[in-house]
Formats: sequence, C-alpha cells, structure tokens
Amino acid sequence: MEISTKAKITLVSVLYLNAAHLMASEEVIPVTIYSDDAYPPYSYQIQGNAVGIYPDILRHVFDQMPQYRVTIKPVPFVRGLRLLETGKGFALFPPYYYENRRPYIHPYSKPILKEQVVVYCHNEVMLKNVAELAKWPEDFYGLTIGINAAFSIGGDAFWMAAHDGKLKIEEAKDNQENILKMRAKRVDCYINDRLSIAWEIKRLKDVGRIDHSEYFPLAAYVSEEYGYLGYSAYAERFPFKEPFTTQFDQILQRLQGSGIVEQVISSYVD
Repeated sequence: MEISTKAKITLVSVLYLNAAHLMASEEVIPVTIYSDDAYPPYSYQIQGNAVGIYPDILRHVFDQMPQYRVTIKPVPFVRGLRLLETGKGFALFPPYYYENRRPYIHPYSKPILKEQVVVYCHNEVMLKNVAELAKWPEDFYGLTIGINAAFSIGGDAFWMAAHDGKLKIEEAKDNQENILKMRAKRVDCYINDRLSIAWEIKRLKDVGRIDHSEYFPLAAYVSEEYGYLGYSAYAERFPFKEPFTTQFDQILQRLQGSGIVEQVISSYVD
C-alpha cells in the first residue's frame, strides 16, 4: 500500500514533533547552589571558586545528576540566607537545622556532615570550672562571645542569656576575624565548629599572623550539629525543586555508604 505525499508529510511532522518533545524533556536544567564563602575547611572560596569539604562532597552528588547543570556560587553566609528568604536563591549550604528560626528554609536535605560546636577562649579568661570543660552558657556570664555573622549556634539558653544581658554576643564576618579578635582580647571567647576553629588557627600560624607558641584553650563543648543543603521555601521560580531534592537525597545517602565522604574529609584534615 502506497502512502500519499500528504500522509508522508504528516508522518514526518509527527516524528519531528515527538523528537523535539523528547529533546525538550531531556534538556539540561541550569541550577545555582550557593555556598558559604568563609567557613574553612568546610566551605570557603579561593579566587571566586567554591572549595572545601562540603563543595567536594556535593560535586560528587551533582556529578550523578546529569539532567542538571549545577553551579556552586560562594557568597557571604548572611547574603545566602537572604537569597533564600526573598525567594531569589534556590539552595544554600551548609546551614544547620533551625526550622523555627528560619521558616524560609524548607525543606532541608538529608544531613550531610556532623560537626562539633565548641567554645575557645583566650588564656586570660578565668572560668569557674578550671579543672574541666565549663558549663555552657552559665559559666560564661559576663563575657563577650564572638560568633560568625548570621550563625545561630549556641542553643536557646545562650541566646536568651544574651537577650537578658547576662553575656554579650559580637559578630564578625568569618573565622579569621573572630580568632584575631579573641587573640587581641577584643572578645573573650569564640564559638564555632571545633575543626573549623583548629584549621583556621593552624593556617594563621602558618602564615605568621599568630605565633606558633600561642595557645587558645578549649573552654566548653556546646553541641553536635549537622550541616545541610537548605532550600528556599518559595518554589515559584524553581519548578524542578521537588524532583531535585528527592534525587539529591537518594544519591547523597548512597555516597555516604560508599566511603567517599570520609575520603573527602581526610583530604583536608590529614
């Protein structure tokens, strides 16, 4: 049976439209993920490029999500939070899970890494429990505690004590600024992740900003926290949000069981 010219044209048109639809359905979606630019060794930037433990782990995840072309853009953490709050940014890492304080972040990914929040002080700070780690935050009443801008670590009792004037909180932009302020005794103590503080102190000693003989005692253990990929609660600009979040979590969990996460961490701390 012969097919008429008109039928042939119609068939070719249908095949073309189907092919075009298939290509469109497989189109790579550009996605921008924001990262903290001043939280070494976890997440920081060198010449505008995102580097650190979190970026390296997430790149392993994104490499297995070929339908998305993911760009990691380092920004000051406070700006990243603002981008999520205004709905202009899709996602940011690595915030801790504070759903009540940051309702504009929803959902959070599966936990990526566990961090240990501690307090270091300069060596002239006299705490009550000198033989052991101090009680947080009661033993720090009357002191000034340095903290990174926009960080919400420390626990409710800490923030309530600051609100009631029992202690003072002073923000600085990053680890380096806070540690140098502590060294100069412009703040008494500094609260952050233990590895991040130790890493920055070592770096400052290596570059000569702090003498190798200087020592900052560990004063208190505060909590264990997890870092996450936090998504903007406002999804109007991001119709791909739901499938992206689901796939990200699935791949992350597989990687966490493969040993890759431990390899990444070792490359920064060993």
